[in-house]
Amino acid sequence: MGRGRRARIRPWMGGVLVAAVAVAGFGLYWFQPWKLWQDETVQEALPVTADAGRAPAAGPSPTGSAAPPAAPVTLASGELIDHEHATSGTVRLVRLADGSHVVRVEDLDTSNGPDLRVLLSDAPVLEGRAGWHVFDDGEHIGLGSLKGNKGSQNYAVPADIAPARYSSVSIWCDRFDVSFGAAELTRA
Repeated sequence: MGRGRRARIRPWMGGVLVAAVAVAGFGLYWFQPWKLWQDETVQEALPVTADAGRAPAAGPSPTGSAAPPAAPVTLASGELIDHEHATSGTVRLVRLADGSHVVRVEDLDTSNGPDLRVLLSDAPVLEGRAGWHVFDDGEHIGLGSLKGNKGSQNYAVPADIAPARYSSVSIWCDRFDVSFGAAELTRA
């Protein structure tokens, strides 16, 4: 009688084992917990456009003095605050000499995670849990995947976007629709 009972349990246990392995595999893919122990540091310099590196044209300007080369200008900046994960650093919206714009994240320190992105948004920066899920609710633009969870990085703003329409930047986890941290942009 013991053999018959074991024969009925074995196929059932095999199915449970296969299901458990499939659930564990999906969980590992979805959450990517190993990223919590992997830091990726990226150190980029502020971009210099071709126009900014050129010497001024020979000869005097109409006003009689040589025109200085154009330099990048900070239009707005803010400090990152914590949301889902401890996050610190500074965010600057910069107009380059050629008229293009970049969002510069400086001295970033946050957790690594799956599918992290940089969002430029019109959402207000709220402290605590109230700020975790707001950055994709209104007008927002994705500037690309986060290059590293530590360091200083640049993210180009598309030419057809008016940066003045946006008031915040978020380090956004697209997989879980949550902000790791965000900064309110204060105009310079």
